[in-house]
Amino acid sequence: SLAISIVITALLLFLSREVLIERPWRLLLCALLFPLVMFSAKLTHSYFLGMSGTIWLTADLFVILSAAALARVVTAESSNWLLLSLLAALIGVLAYSTAIYMLIVLVIFCGLLLYGLLHRRGRAARRPTPVEEQRRTRWIVILGGAVPTLVLLPILGYTMYTLDANDPGGRTPDLVVEVTGRQWWWEYRYLDPDPARVFRTANELHVPVGRRVELRLTSVDVIHSFWVPSLQGKMDLIPGRVNVTWLEATRPGEYGGQCAEYCGLQHARMGLLVVAQPADEFEAWAARQRASAAAPRDSLTLAGQRAFEEAACSLCHTIRGTRAGGLAGPDLTHVAGRRTLAAGVVPNSPGHLAGWVANPDALKPGTRMPRVPMSPDAFRLMRHYLATLR
Repeated sequence: SLAISIVITALLLFLSREVLIERPWRLLLCALLFPLVMFSAKLTHSYFLGMSGTIWLTADLFVILSAAALARVVTAESSNWLLLSLLAALIGVLAYSTAIYMLIVLVIFCGLLLYGLLHRRGRAARRPTPVEEQRRTRWIVILGGAVPTLVLLPILGYTMYTLDANDPGGRTPDLVVEVTGRQWWWEYRYLDPDPARVFRTANELHVPVGRRVELRLTSVDVIHSFWVPSLQGKMDLIPGRVNVTWLEATRPGEYGGQCAEYCGLQHARMGLLVVAQPADEFEAWAARQRASAAAPRDSLTLAGQRAFEEAACSLCHTIRGTRAGGLAGPDLTHVAGRRTLAAGVVPNSPGHLAGWVANPDALKPGTRMPRVPMSPDAFRLMRHYLATLR
């Protein structure tokens, strides 16, 4: 934002150099106003990220209005820049995405600014009288201060009210889950006062409907951002720090989510899924997750378990009830019961499972999971074994 504002300001100063010579005080105003406003809007975007799209639009509207006031100062024209600027903001609000919105605002603003400069050059220059100059300056100060204040204060009050309404306050959560962001998957640890009831899973977050779930967010590598748009706003996961948020699903269903902070090569493929279940179904699912992997029922499955334990896979993954106890990768005790693989990249089917294990980098380039060399027979046995872990 600062770079763009500096370039636009430089262009503005060049095109209006004749006016600035006549009114030197405008040079200081041009040099300070627009970069300051753009930077303020950038800070507003960053501070309210994930809280309210309305705040974003208001910040950009503030930029447009202030830029319009700047255009009036430079061009000394009486055109209705305020009306045109509000129209530009309305078109931006109707745009499909923030990126398109910002592009439209930039194009319209630059167009209006150039129009004002060229329009003035085409007319006989007339130096305004002191009374006209004072009147124009008064309106610039009034509109530049009053309009943003009248727009921002009600939105600030509404935002504070919404944040207070969404604050769980001193209520005791019904469920506490530790969420750890990793490149590029999610680890969930369901806490309980009884250590025997604590368990780990990955990528799919199951929650009971109508229960308040507290999420304790952290990361082990880079900054991630936990975001399930239908259930809660964004919250960052920062290495060495625990951020706390909460969610509450009011009806059963599956709610998609995504890492919302760029975290490396596979950021776009770091998805997550929240599965909201009735309380009895959730308790049944949790009971299955606490249990160790079922013992092999036939020689083929037993051979597959041995193939997994002897391969390098067991150094990174845990399958409770076996010798595999690695902690670097997801817990695979019940991997066959999950809906997707690789943090939502592909459905969890036998074919996709085989492809993911055989060549992880083909599905998710740059993944931390290496390709483990093994014989075709050992691979088939291990694939069969993993498919039984429900």
